[in-house]
Amino acid sequence: MTRPEPWLRGPIDGIPALLQPVAHAFVMAREDIDAAVAGLDQSCIWLTPGGGASIGFHLAHLAGSTDRLMTYARGEVLSDAQRAALLAESSLATSRPSLESLLSGWHATLDASLRQLAGTDEATLLTPREVGRARLPSTVLGLLFHAAEHASRHVGQVVTLARVVRAPATELG
Repeated sequence: MTRPEPWLRGPIDGIPALLQPVAHAFVMAREDIDAAVAGLDQSCIWLTPGGGASIGFHLAHLAGSTDRLMTYARGEVLSDAQRAALLAESSLATSRPSLESLLSGWHATLDASLRQLAGTDEATLLTPREVGRARLPSTVLGLLFHAAEHASRHVGQVVTLARVVRAPATELG
């Protein structure tokens, strides 16, 4: 019997009730990514089938964007290191970090995000927050939800790309 998806396993200890869906989405994102990239070699994660973004890009962007969204949810502005990481995302095809490094960064970001969720008071969920240099309006809840939803979109890309780069060339033609 396969293990149920995280949202069907019950509450995650320490996470406020209203933030369980965000935590479940993060846990599922970790599990789906880990399963999708298991056994891929370094060259596969930098392939760009159809000219789209590579698995490596998606993994780095997942960690960076989640970290940035969680920063805004705390009511903070991005640090110099976060801005530098954002700029570095555009040159990942050249620097090509290892799969191990990318997964480590993604896991660390998720661990920090889950700790942040555990420490988030439900009474603050509708607190206004500003996003980016343009200071666009959101709320704590809006940012937390978007972090989970945005991660889910990129996870789907990684899962699909992993299938494509594993497929024999005869299946692609």
